[in-house]
Amino acid sequence: MRDIISDVERWIASGDNQIAVATVLKTYGSAPRGVGGKMAIGRNGRITGSISGGCVESAIIDEGLKMRADSPPKVLHFETSDDRAWDVGLPCGGTIDVLLEPLNEEHLEFLKARIAANERAYSVTVINAHDSRIGRKISFDDGGDAVGSFDGNQESVKRLMEMVTQHTRSARMETDDGLDLFVEVFPPAPTIVLVGGVHIAIALVKIAKLLGFLTLVVDPRKTFGSAERFPDVDRLVPEWPDRAFESLAITPETAVVVLTHDPKLDDPALHAALRSRAFYIGALGSNRTQARRKQRLLEAGFSEEDLSRIHGPVGLDMKATSPEEIALSIASEIVALSHNAESLLRTSDFALNTSS
Repeated sequence: MRDIISDVERWIASGDNQIAVATVLKTYGSAPRGVGGKMAIGRNGRITGSISGGCVESAIIDEGLKMRADSPPKVLHFETSDDRAWDVGLPCGGTIDVLLEPLNEEHLEFLKARIAANERAYSVTVINAHDSRIGRKISFDDGGDAVGSFDGNQESVKRLMEMVTQHTRSARMETDDGLDLFVEVFPPAPTIVLVGGVHIAIALVKIAKLLGFLTLVVDPRKTFGSAERFPDVDRLVPEWPDRAFESLAITPETAVVVLTHDPKLDDPALHAALRSRAFYIGALGSNRTQARRKQRLLEAGFSEEDLSRIHGPVGLDMKATSPEEIALSIASEIVALSHNAESLLRTSDFALNTSS
């Protein structure tokens, strides 16, 4: 959703009120984009976003241009056995289901506000029903604020919201009364907190921004943590980490990387990260630095299991040498972990010692 909002808003401002939105419902085999991937089709066939990296876009654009504001949503299915498989670009065996629906501006505004505030939100669309509810939509946030309705029954909406909030990823869902729903989960943007405004951090901010991360750099040293060094960072925090982390929201979408080798900076940040739900904790340093760091953390009361969360040596084992290469290896490890690709990760010096 984040990648199409600005273009869609621009189209609306220019008077385009005939916009269709395509969303990946399900993929099989080698289909390129995951569930929730989006593309918007505006007047004259202009597009933003992507459904399959170019594979099925032309067919979806044709269907989207036929859609009007009052059109019901439809599910499009593409697979190798289709006569159009070669035309749409899925001859390699991929299969993809796509939801196509007219843009609902009320829901767009609701979700846009939550995304801008970096808050979690959900949107639920009826994609199949035995009655007139097909196409109806409810969007809501964790605080219970909502727009839209299926049938006006607030009790049923409450039950639905309770079920939907159990989802951590976008997926299809069926209800007891026969509704086929598509649940979209819009989590807060992934965030990377870098402790130490060193050269690696400069490169890592640039890479992280390209990957869609919010970026924060924590460094009380004016020489290192300056706006001149980090013109693209989302937020500079010119405070010592023990104080800085008191005001930072470390969520399951947050990665924390310490880069200074200085215990006065790194250790308080690691303490805070280990007590949080951060999905990634990385620590730069040599084997000797890691060994000393581990001993200090054990003496501070952290367990071996706690320390197994720390990735150190940090980054994928790419034999990186330059700051830019090291930054790339760190970003790659964070992305790999976010997609549960543990097979790519190297063993951390902080892993549990199973020989004892």
